[in-house]
Amino acid sequence: MKNYPKIGIRPIIDGRQGGIRESLEDKTMNLAKAVAELISGNLRNGDGSPIECVIADGTIGRVAEAAACAEKFEKCGVGATISVTSCWCYGSETMDMNPHYPKAVWGFNGTERPGAVYLAAVLAAHAQKGLPAFGIYGHDVQDLDDNSIPEDVAEKILRWARAAQAVATMRGKSYLSVGNVAMGIAGSIVDADFLQEYLGIRAEQVDMTEVLRRIQLGIYDKDEYEKAMAWTKKYCVPNEGFDKNRPEKQKDRKGKDEDWEFVVKMTMIIRDLMTGNPKLLEAGYKEEALGHNAIAGGFQGQRQWTDFLPNGDFSETILNTSFDWNGIREAYVFATENDCCNGLTMLFEHLLTNRAAIFSDVRTYWSPEAVKRVTGKELTGRASGGMIHLINSGATTLDGTGYSTDAEGNPVMKQCWEMTDKDAEACLAATNWCPADRDYFRGGGFSSNFLTKGGMPVTMARLNLVKGLGPVLQIAEGWTADVDPEIHEVLNKRTDPTWPTTWFVPRLCDKPAFKDVYSVMNNWGANHGAISYGHIGADLITLASMLRIPVCMHNVDDDKIFRPAAWNAFGMDKEGADFRACENFGPVYK
Repeated sequence: MKNYPKIGIRPIIDGRQGGIRESLEDKTMNLAKAVAELISGNLRNGDGSPIECVIADGTIGRVAEAAACAEKFEKCGVGATISVTSCWCYGSETMDMNPHYPKAVWGFNGTERPGAVYLAAVLAAHAQKGLPAFGIYGHDVQDLDDNSIPEDVAEKILRWARAAQAVATMRGKSYLSVGNVAMGIAGSIVDADFLQEYLGIRAEQVDMTEVLRRIQLGIYDKDEYEKAMAWTKKYCVPNEGFDKNRPEKQKDRKGKDEDWEFVVKMTMIIRDLMTGNPKLLEAGYKEEALGHNAIAGGFQGQRQWTDFLPNGDFSETILNTSFDWNGIREAYVFATENDCCNGLTMLFEHLLTNRAAIFSDVRTYWSPEAVKRVTGKELTGRASGGMIHLINSGATTLDGTGYSTDAEGNPVMKQCWEMTDKDAEACLAATNWCPADRDYFRGGGFSSNFLTKGGMPVTMARLNLVKGLGPVLQIAEGWTADVDPEIHEVLNKRTDPTWPTTWFVPRLCDKPAFKDVYSVMNNWGANHGAISYGHIGADLITLASMLRIPVCMHNVDDDKIFRPAAWNAFGMDKEGADFRACENFGPVYK
């Protein structure tokens, strides 16, 4: 990213000159400045830069001033708007009419001027015109000279702003498929219409042979390759894990070294395909230097590639990690098996948190009874009621080890600007690189292998596409869990001990899908899940409503759910109303 979108602040005022408007000019602009300071002071883009806000040149009381504000916002690269006011204003004349901008309105709760009346009126106008907006109204009355933002108002503004910036950041980018459909996995059947109409994202595709072409013709930065191989030999090769293959299938030292060279080149090339590389232009490769403007992507791999070439596990792991041989950087979003649905869920999580996201199989529910039968031991602590085994073929971000720590020594997955070299080295030291299982991956390669530290708050989510219904989102907040090492050893060997494992325990509640851990697993809609650090379910729900994607399963407290005000018109059942509203308003970009 070079130019992140900005959030536009629209100070709305009573248009009546001759006393009323003049008395409110300072108040209205001060509220707008306070909102801008709140957003820029608390929220950042993926590279760590503060989210920038643009305030209209003056207050907006009539339609001409609204048009001037819109013109300025277009020139300044605004991607979402929030209107603020403390008084009555002319709703349909002053509202934001851009159909693509996520919108919010803060009506100041004061008794001297009816900001709440304007809020109600303009939200009705938004609903009537099919331009849903989020309504923000403080719980407690403030004095007119109080320009502070109450805690409940600030929480809603920031929740809206995080999601709105995510929507705006996706718009105009690409999802890059390297290859096509992996082993009949439906999520890797990329739906270009969904990408375009719901997210504003272009579907791009290159055949996997393009990676092979660039390797064979040397179309990569040779200097970076030497640097990358030196780093790999320092941090990865010495941590080669055990080779589980039968002797006749094991590669010799020369073959393994060749695999390391191959997968490092493959990683660089996939990154270049996503975002371009000016170094290729210097080498005379003008077309290859451009990239595909991809904000996310995926690699098919299985089986047309992995049946005779090293797998994509190393490449996927390193791309999804917040560091590589060039140092600490923002993680890419790159899906195993080109599962676009899971890759997009990872993208949602990444844009909301600015952290790396875990890609994993939602592999097995282990009940306490089954664990006792298989291991002879009982689950304890957070996992005592059962747990879900998240494990895949080795493409999980190294951030997911949990070996980055906060000031108190707790395991975390950090935003890249908070990561240290010590964190990166700890994540690398916690990871083995096992030669790939050549019954799965005939061409070889290496799979990352680690055990995620327990105790991290995480959110597992999944986007699914349903014929006749469209997209739906599932959300499960919970924690990573520590288990007895002897239990882990036995259970891990039953799947594949060369792959990375995360033991996940969802937070249970009275919702049917969360009555127990089994129900969460039984209601999950696909074989993969995207896991983000933190309990971000409320933010995901807000984002989904902006994108007109209903949420079919979640364990978020009702008082944290924040959707556009128009959703209240679709019935008192929040989740049913969500489905009806999303269907009624339809995709933003259609």
